[in-house]
Amino acid sequence: MTTTRSRAVDAAIELIGTQGLRAMTHGRIDAHAGLPRGSASNAFRTRRALLSGVLDRLLDVQLTDVGEVLRPATAEELVEDLCTLLERATGPERVQTAARLALFVEAGHEPDLREPLARGRATMEAPVLLVLAQLGARDPRAATAVVVACLQGLLLRRISGLDDADPRPVVARVVAAALA
Repeated sequence: MTTTRSRAVDAAIELIGTQGLRAMTHGRIDAHAGLPRGSASNAFRTRRALLSGVLDRLLDVQLTDVGEVLRPATAEELVEDLCTLLERATGPERVQTAARLALFVEAGHEPDLREPLARGRATMEAPVLLVLAQLGARDPRAATAVVVACLQGLLLRRISGLDDADPRPVVARVVAAALA
């Protein structure tokens, strides 16, 4: 990605993650990124192209190292690793997470976003599936679906400001059930 494209995408992520999808206009992106007028429009001719660039960047930034964080030897370590990922996504990566969640909602209206979002989900689920299988889950796929759904719910509640409680008790119960 060129410097102009990178700057435009990063500005778009910041705008979406802090002000919502309506804030993502080519003009606002140019201003936010300190780019000359028309730069974002030249780099991304359509809103759809811009959304695709944003989503690709978010997947690169947020999901590629999930497997590196998930290295538990026990169920208790898995709970801690999952909570670490959740806390990172809602702490230092909060803006990126909020932007990604906004794109999930947008995918209901923009079918082109569904495939990259599905890829991102598969990227996140693969290491969880592997870990649950290694820890003895009888049905690792079903267990993964449950654990990931729980994490997504907790993520949404934390990003929306509805819940700031320690996630460990909930995650511990879900992991225990997944491994039962």
